[in-house]
Amino acid sequence: MHDAADQPLPDPATDPFGALEREIRVLIRRAQSSAAQTARRVHPELEASAYPILAHIDSHPGIRGSDLAAHFGVGRATVSRQLSRLVDLGLVHREVDPEDTRGQRITLTADGAQRFARARDRRIEMYKDAFGDWDETDVSQLATLLHRYSEDFVRWRDTRS
Repeated sequence: MHDAADQPLPDPATDPFGALEREIRVLIRRAQSSAAQTARRVHPELEASAYPILAHIDSHPGIRGSDLAAHFGVGRATVSRQLSRLVDLGLVHREVDPEDTRGQRITLTADGAQRFARARDRRIEMYKDAFGDWDETDVSQLATLLHRYSEDFVRWRDTRS
C-alpha cells in the first residue's frame, strides 16, 4: 500500500492548486491515522470523529447542537447521535436552553473537560517535539494560514449549499 506522500509533488510554481490538493490530501490522511489514538486518550471508547466535537464544545461552552452541525457541515441527526454517545461516556452534559426550550445547550462535564485538556496538551507536546526545530515564526505562520484556509473553505462551502 502506498502512502499519498509517495506520489510526486506537483510543482507549486507551475501547479499551485495541484500542490495544495496533494498536501491537504496527505495532511488529512495523516491526521486520520492519528485521530483514533488521540480520541482514545480522552476515553477508551471515544470515536475519532468525536474529538473535534469535544474541542469545539470546549471552545464554545453552551453551544447548541444545531450550531455544532452547522459548524461541522453535517446533519443534526449525526450530531445528535454523537452527542448521545458523549453523554453516555460522561464527557458532555446537555441542558435545556433557557432562551428556547426546544433546544439544548451543551457543555463538557468536569471529567470530560479534564480528559480533553490532557489529550489536547499531549497533542501540543507532540507538535512541539515534531516541529521543535522550526522557527516559532514559521509555526505561527502555518497556524495562521491553516486558519485562513479553514475559514475560506467553510465560507466557500456554505455559499454552495
